[in-house]
Amino acid sequence: MVPPEELTPEQAAEELARLAAEIARHDQLYHQLDAPEVSDADYDALVRRNAAIEMRFPGLQRPDSPSLRVGAPVAAGFTKVTHARPMLSLDNAFDEAGVHEFCARVRRFLGLPADAPIEVVAEPKIDGLSASLRYEKGRFVRGATRGDGTTGEDITANLRTLADIPQSLVDGPPPAVLEVRGEVYMRRDEFAEMNAARAAEGKPLFANPRNAAAGSTRQLDPAITASRPLRFFAYSWGEVEGDGWDTHWQFLERLKGWGFPVNPMAQLCPTIDDALALYHRVAAERATLPYDIDGVVYKVNRVDWQRRLGFVGRAPRWALAHKFPAEQAETRLNDITIQVGRTGAMTPVAELEPITVGGVVVSRATLHNEDEIARKDIRIGDWVVIQRAGDVIPQVVNIVPDKRPPDSRPYEFPDHCPACGSLAIREPGEAVRRCTGGLICPAQRLERLRHFVSRDAFDIEGLGGKHIAAFLRDKLIETPADVFRLKDKTTEIEEREGWGKQSVANLLAAIERRREIPLDRFIYALGIRQVGQVTARLLAKCYGSFDAWRDAMIAAEDPTGAAYADLDNIEGIGPSVATDIVAFFAEQHNLEVLEDLRRELTIEDFAGSDGASETLGGKTLVFTGTLETMTRSEAKARAEALGAKVAASVSKNTDYVVVGADAGSKAKKAAELGVTVLSETDWLEMIGEA
Repeated sequence: MVPPEELTPEQAAEELARLAAEIARHDQLYHQLDAPEVSDADYDALVRRNAAIEMRFPGLQRPDSPSLRVGAPVAAGFTKVTHARPMLSLDNAFDEAGVHEFCARVRRFLGLPADAPIEVVAEPKIDGLSASLRYEKGRFVRGATRGDGTTGEDITANLRTLADIPQSLVDGPPPAVLEVRGEVYMRRDEFAEMNAARAAEGKPLFANPRNAAAGSTRQLDPAITASRPLRFFAYSWGEVEGDGWDTHWQFLERLKGWGFPVNPMAQLCPTIDDALALYHRVAAERATLPYDIDGVVYKVNRVDWQRRLGFVGRAPRWALAHKFPAEQAETRLNDITIQVGRTGAMTPVAELEPITVGGVVVSRATLHNEDEIARKDIRIGDWVVIQRAGDVIPQVVNIVPDKRPPDSRPYEFPDHCPACGSLAIREPGEAVRRCTGGLICPAQRLERLRHFVSRDAFDIEGLGGKHIAAFLRDKLIETPADVFRLKDKTTEIEEREGWGKQSVANLLAAIERRREIPLDRFIYALGIRQVGQVTARLLAKCYGSFDAWRDAMIAAEDPTGAAYADLDNIEGIGPSVATDIVAFFAEQHNLEVLEDLRRELTIEDFAGSDGASETLGGKTLVFTGTLETMTRSEAKARAEALGAKVAASVSKNTDYVVVGADAGSKAKKAAELGVTVLSETDWLEMIGEA
């Protein structure tokens, strides 16, 4: 396994793509189907590695990054509920160093001294189903699941059956609107009794209390929910209208007064060392607790600090989940197979004798690349140690030398693509071996076309991966633009098994609806290496139109020219991503694909941010020097929230340079270029916070 700090940009892009797909699949299994295949530790390790790679390569963050989303779309059968405030997830730490770094980040963001104490509330992290309870004038009016964090499922009738959830709030006047968030769970002893009763009745058993709680809460028949031993712990709030509270601890005390169960092990900790002491006590008592937990959550106690800290991606900056370590197990490696990605990267996969680790069956694990195999001397037939926590899960930690078969031979990584037989080469400085087949390679062509029509790209309803594979196999499509010419092959499609006049008509109508596409989605759909949703949106935001972007990227082929400098100067791009974008436009066949698509499509100019201000929307800012009223991180987050672009250096395209104390060369460069310079007071007046 290659640590994040040793990955090349190309390796990192491939790894982020793999992690995004794998985490999305586990999200669906966990949140929508209540049938997880991996433990929380496995899942957390995947998310952790994704975050570590994004931290090292911020420009590679994908539009489908797990850092930008939570959960999975709601299932059919329940009314959708849009959360007034997103129900976000938490960043994780797996050791004390990660917890101390969390505190250091809080201090840096708030501009506090390095030794300033951070008072936190520490609470056991319950392993159940997240739910939101909405109260209006003190009466319970709606309950919802977290869903994808933005949209959940209306499960009001089911939640009304839980004795732990008060139907009205009677202890003092509650806020006019109060959204209480918490976890539906099942005690271990009650879970065991329920499973024993189901076994006696010949019914299938639940795998664990978490699955049982989730499945019971999301029943279409509330009577089934009422028959299950479900409980609830409240721990947070969402939308609130009316009097609030100054600290998180005060809120927990208010919850108790209103009749909500609050975890009795929650503790107000004056320092992070006190919180860590609670973590170790909870970990020691974990096996004897009546319910499942998978860690301890730390929340900054002061609400005004929480507001200042805000959120980054899918998680609040003011909270952290400190997870418990997971397990390891030994099993036999039966084979090593090679997967070919859409960029031609060949990834080795360990095919394992299925082994249960912590209640989850593991049968496959990534081996990353040939260097990783050689470094650990992994051979087919070896017994290997599988780890379910760490940077990648499941992963092969090492071999078991004493169990190695006497006739084992070192693994030889293939030098030809298993999908098309083309030569596979490894460029200097890269750990990844790639197929040279390009579009002639069925593995690459198929994956590129699947990406092109995927949800975050063209999102063509009814044209899924299996249809793309079938159409490609039978040469109904070969290039992206061929998708929009399927109307010329109506008869051929109608004659195919599983298709009829109506289904073909529906498909063609769905394709027609996508002939107009926003620029950022179009850029993402092209599948340029290292260009995910976030980067695609950055490019669309900076260049505005397809013509402007295409012309600038072609001009950027000259690394000494102004076009390349402008591209490289975009915050979040950098030289590595810029190189891959320029390389895409340097290929004549890619330009032909673009022109072919242009003839079929209307590519809409970038529309801007919904929250953009008239003053800052689309403007480029540079911050320099020390600000007094907020940290640079806060200022950058505020500017981006208002639709501005924040660049790392000053250029002729910069609109404003905000100058704090001890400003250096950037202020001088602004004066030389005639860029408008704002004082901190000017900046605050501009954003309405003076």
